[in-house]
Amino acid sequence: MISSTESESVKYSVICRSVSKRYLKNTPFEKIDVQALKEISFEVLCGEIFGIIGPDGAGKTTLFRILTTLLLADSGEVIIEGLDAVKEYKSIRNITGYMPGRFSLYQDLSVEENLNVFAKVFNSSVQENYYLIEDIYRQLEPFKKRKAGQLSGGMKQKLALCCALIHKPKVLFLDEPTTGVDPVSRKEFWEMLERLKKQKITILVSTPYMDEAALCDRIALIRDGRFLEIESPGNIVKKFTHDMWKVHGENMSKLLTDLRLYPDVRSCFSFGDSHHITMKSRNPDIGRLRNFLIDRGHPSIEIEKGEAGIEDCFMELTNDERNEPGE
Repeated sequence: MISSTESESVKYSVICRSVSKRYLKNTPFEKIDVQALKEISFEVLCGEIFGIIGPDGAGKTTLFRILTTLLLADSGEVIIEGLDAVKEYKSIRNITGYMPGRFSLYQDLSVEENLNVFAKVFNSSVQENYYLIEDIYRQLEPFKKRKAGQLSGGMKQKLALCCALIHKPKVLFLDEPTTGVDPVSRKEFWEMLERLKKQKITILVSTPYMDEAALCDRIALIRDGRFLEIESPGNIVKKFTHDMWKVHGENMSKLLTDLRLYPDVRSCFSFGDSHHITMKSRNPDIGRLRNFLIDRGHPSIEIEKGEAGIEDCFMELTNDERNEPGE
């Protein structure tokens, strides 16, 4: 574990040590004790894009609320740009930008009015840091008089990003910024992040989309409030040591069940129009697997070797964790 030194704070924009958080969740019948975060530790280098990748309910939003000083951790320590998140939270709020997952700007104010409000909150002006948002705002400018609540999903996203940037933050926190946004807007958004990175802004972004992981410098895979792996996307894929096979068929639901019944299948997960499997044997008999599936009522079976992606690695890590002794 690294120590708190002056040189460390220069190297890292964000330091998180052993952060845990639990809360009581109200249900119609009872209160459930939820462990949202479990001993989370990581560091984010100055000027990098760091992705936190995981499904809904994994703990991403809870972590972001702690990092942005909106929520106190039960235990652990958070340091943002050398500042303690508990003792110096006011200073941290002046040097960070936060874009929450849910659109939270003023719906009844226009695009222009929202930007001016956020700039004034930080004793700044739109003109002062316009160069940071210029590329984004050009797309918003034709709608600058339109109320924020009347914008499309992609335009709301761009406005929220502008408001988070208008005071020139050193660290930008983006909580699932592309959820519910069309593919074209998602692509444009990530192109914007690359341009912001060139401005030496450190970016932390959470997402449930595994394909966005490849666009980050490093990623943390999170499940059930725990980090499974922290690495560059390329290195995570390299750690996938098993051959991966794609299996296609007509009745995909039954095919998934039958694949998991085959003795030599080590893991099997559904991925869109195919099931991805790994085998226990180093040199599996794919012909025998095909015959097994045909005998179980799958006449039109296609089996081909595939390349593992981030999602395969995530599922593999999840599967390994579930199979650990004592779990």
